[in-house]
Amino acid sequence: MEILEKQPLLAAARAPFPLLVAMAACGTLGMHVIVPALPATARALHMSISTAQLTITLYLVGLAAGQLLYGPVSDRYGRRPVLLVGLSLFTAASIATVLAPSGGFLIGARILQSIGGCAGLVLGRAAVRDAATPEKAAGQLALLGLVLALIPAIAPAIGGYVTAYVSWRGAYALLAVFGGVTLLACAVLLPETLAPQTRARTGSMAASYVRLLRSSSFLGYSIGGACTTAAFYGFISASPFIFERQLHQPTQSIGIFYVFLMGGVALGSILANRIARRVSLLTALRIANVLGIAGGALFALADATDTLTVATVVGPVTLFMVGVGLASPFALAGAVSVNPSAIGAASGLYGFIQMGYGMLCTVVVEVWDPGAVYPVVAVLLGSAVFGQAAMMLAARAGRHAP
Repeated sequence: MEILEKQPLLAAARAPFPLLVAMAACGTLGMHVIVPALPATARALHMSISTAQLTITLYLVGLAAGQLLYGPVSDRYGRRPVLLVGLSLFTAASIATVLAPSGGFLIGARILQSIGGCAGLVLGRAAVRDAATPEKAAGQLALLGLVLALIPAIAPAIGGYVTAYVSWRGAYALLAVFGGVTLLACAVLLPETLAPQTRARTGSMAASYVRLLRSSSFLGYSIGGACTTAAFYGFISASPFIFERQLHQPTQSIGIFYVFLMGGVALGSILANRIARRVSLLTALRIANVLGIAGGALFALADATDTLTVATVVGPVTLFMVGVGLASPFALAGAVSVNPSAIGAASGLYGFIQMGYGMLCTVVVEVWDPGAVYPVVAVLLGSAVFGQAAMMLAARAGRHAP
């Protein structure tokens, strides 16, 4: 692995693990809880399929853009104050989505919601790495990923039932409640995890990004990780319409299907946690990409042979998601370990690349043929192949590192 700087680990406070889970979950829950509600939301607010999908696409835009800010700012001013500001914005914007009178208002509130929610994603990962070696961080990030995979596995099912038996606004209300409780818990219980000696100078924030972007290892881990872990957002955007309109499944059942998909992430995270100290980062990432390619190929085969059923959609995508769960902690650990003095910036830039690629995948699915299957198949399979190529870049950079 290419390391730009080596420095001794400095003492830092450890945040309670359940709190790390809650703060990191805000951003991901904002994505998953409302997915089963998309068709109902579109009908209630008189939105087209492509416009309704913007609540996912532009949410990813906010997640991507916000991470560029939160990473370096938290390296300078600390994790705690930056996180509290982000969670406050997430909670306020979540309340606004519940009250949305129109599609345009909802989309605007979703953008603000995502900018606030991504604070937990960036700073939760950074807090793990603040007091851990790269190898130990990979194991801890895998455990964090496992728990986070279980939460959104349950969330779509809950969102589906709330939408079916209450209303689509109920799904958004769940996010407002979760954000408010997490904000209060962090205000009371969260310590500052960034040691004072490691805080970056204000003038070094932009320079941190420049150094990271010049690192072939960082780019390889980040692009490869994004291709493997974020292509799924293309499926997320289109899947409610595929399940409801092509496979004729009721709204409450759609949420249950995501339990299997997120179960794949959980299985991959368990595997990652078990092999974290036994295999290299690159070996684990290659295995993850092979699983992704296999899942994408099986999905493509079902579409090409006109044998699409719930089983032939959920099964291959679940296999793809096992690769996602396996790849996520290793790609992130590799990316944030390139420069130990800019962990927050690396976490933010990694997240920006990841969410930006996820946004690109949703745009391709929406523009190509809204609600169709073949664009989703192309996004999943193509991303897995491209991710493998990016990992080869990281491997080559590691061999030539001084």
